[in-house]
Amino acid sequence: MRIIISPAKKMKVDQDSLKYCGMPVFLEQTGRIMRWIKTLSLGQAKALWGCNDKLAEQNFERFQKMELGRGLTPALLAYEGIQYQYMAPAVFEEGMLSYVQDTLRILSGFYGVLKPMDGVVPYRLEMQAKTVVDGIDGLYDFWGDTLYNEVRDDSHIIVNLASKEYSRCIENYLQPEDRFITCIFGELSDGKVIQKGVYVKMARGEMVRFMAKNRIAEPEELQKFCGLGYRFQDNLSTDTEYVFIKRA
Repeated sequence: MRIIISPAKKMKVDQDSLKYCGMPVFLEQTGRIMRWIKTLSLGQAKALWGCNDKLAEQNFERFQKMELGRGLTPALLAYEGIQYQYMAPAVFEEGMLSYVQDTLRILSGFYGVLKPMDGVVPYRLEMQAKTVVDGIDGLYDFWGDTLYNEVRDDSHIIVNLASKEYSRCIENYLQPEDRFITCIFGELSDGKVIQKGVYVKMARGEMVRFMAKNRIAEPEELQKFCGLGYRFQDNLSTDTEYVFIKRA
């Protein structure tokens, strides 16, 4: 079984908490993306990232000085988004880190697919960014089915805790033998499931932590999740969508 999650825009360098173990599998492709970004002007880079002047200048400087083999942080600690805060990998109990190293994969527009302990540098690049790397428009076409082929394992079971922007990199290439289960976290309003971005990210982080703590090996075990007040709703769920509702 594999679990997929999205990266976060905000990143940090942390070379003290844990030492990285291994390098990203698609480092050659990452190098090609990096070299293309380095050719951009500050204005072009800002348009690519869709951010304010301060963030554009910070990330422009990062790319100009970037070396993919230096100043590395384990991927799971490098991302600072809400999902990662609620996952709290820096305080994982014994065995939890080895579990996520085996099962968890972080999808990235820059790195493609990351194992939690892969060494990474801070970057800014969303999967939907309008890139033209080696004459290929967009990162979806640049990566093609590469990410799907890397993520799937012999079980053909993928638990999706990623946003649509990233999960489509896998969904577009699913085969009949695959079981792709998307976890939905929401509240009921007039009989409809309403998802709120911040709370969804929090729940995704809690779910990864729950899976790691309990060494979840079968999808059905996910139904026991009750973090942040969510409860599995059998009547709203299917074989490909597990719906968790938060009580008011």
